[in-house]
Amino acid sequence: MNTGEPLTKLGHKAGGPNHRLKMGNLIVLTGPSGVGKGTLVDLVMSRVVGLVRSVSVTTRLPRPGEVEGQSYFFRDRATFDAMVERNEFMEWAEFAGNCYGTPKSWVNAQLKAGHDVLLELEVQGARQIHSQSPAAILIFISPPNFNELEERLRARATETAEIILVRLQKAKQELQEKNVFQYEVVNDKLEDAANNLAHIVYAERLRIRTSEG
Repeated sequence: MNTGEPLTKLGHKAGGPNHRLKMGNLIVLTGPSGVGKGTLVDLVMSRVVGLVRSVSVTTRLPRPGEVEGQSYFFRDRATFDAMVERNEFMEWAEFAGNCYGTPKSWVNAQLKAGHDVLLELEVQGARQIHSQSPAAILIFISPPNFNELEERLRARATETAEIILVRLQKAKQELQEKNVFQYEVVNDKLEDAANNLAHIVYAERLRIRTSEG
């Protein structure tokens, strides 16, 4: 039945007085650098109720406009290494001389509170999450074509030509691995891609989960 309500108002996690708190879903969004993951996450976060965005720890320097505790937790390498030793990350990876990690305790607390947690990760990190949490929902964001991906990376103008070449080489490999993931969303038209992502979140909230996950 068509309710007549726009997509942005659907999918809330409300319940009556007898509603039992349900464990949140762990949603992993991945894809090559420059594909537009951050922009898509911003759109989905603005229109899906009950979804929280994971904040990663990184050793890289902040880019213009990035905010501590919202964009990333910015830490030096010694602090990051100590967190690795204490097993405080769900996943972590190093790329182009910088480290990135997902804080385990924060994510688990959000899931137990019934929130869906959205992780925006590199492909390597997404594979780590999947190995630890088989019930995680894995979504691969693809570009419409490789030339478009290269244009987007160069248009960002945030990295040197050498790093861009490294990212493009890595992207070729990552695009070969997309079949490992459960969903693929092609980021051609931004609104269509954002709506597809939101529908995946809503559908997964309705999935009947077995005791095996």
